[in-house]
Amino acid sequence: MLIHPWDAPGDDTWQRWLTTHDFGQLAVNGPPGEPPFVQPLHFAYDAGRREAVTHLARPNPLWPAVEATPQVLLSVVDDYAYVPGPWQAEPGTPPEHGVPTSLYAAVQLRCRAHVVDDPSEKAALLNRQTGHFQPEGGSAPAAAGEAPYGRLLSGIRGLRLEVTDVRAKFKYAGKRSSAVRDRIATGLADRNGARDPQARAHVLGREPA
Repeated sequence: MLIHPWDAPGDDTWQRWLTTHDFGQLAVNGPPGEPPFVQPLHFAYDAGRREAVTHLARPNPLWPAVEATPQVLLSVVDDYAYVPGPWQAEPGTPPEHGVPTSLYAAVQLRCRAHVVDDPSEKAALLNRQTGHFQPEGGSAPAAAGEAPYGRLLSGIRGLRLEVTDVRAKFKYAGKRSSAVRDRIATGLADRNGARDPQARAHVLGREPA
């Protein structure tokens, strides 16, 4: 992923973003001559521990690949929007000469995967995930050998993803003039597509809602 200086966010930016953008794709090396495995999944990122936790069904074909090559990549992309060319034309330039582009936020976590099979450790991992996604509670805690989830633990394997490197890019017209950025922000507000409000917040330099 190419990251220009004007697209590089600070650690506080991408870490805050990951607290609310917790669905990504886990890429694992496939067998020689084959493409990588790519698994969509929810995860919970823990900045203090510098790790993400998740789990998958035991029959998932990803497991042999993870065990053979535990160096994996967790990729998250969101808050994206298409920008028509005329929105990017600098003042004094014909609108039709503006260059179309994409706006987006992307965080790639390079990780060392640790497979979790111990029932008690799996239960603790699941409770961490549930605590992230359901801070209000409402579900019984998982515990090895105890109802209601204890008997289900054998059907899954847990994953602790130890983060070893991070590449983050927040591409939101950072090198454009204030006039162009204002036009893009106005265009996103008027269009009001699915992710336009979030992209507009990034363009304006504030935390998206």
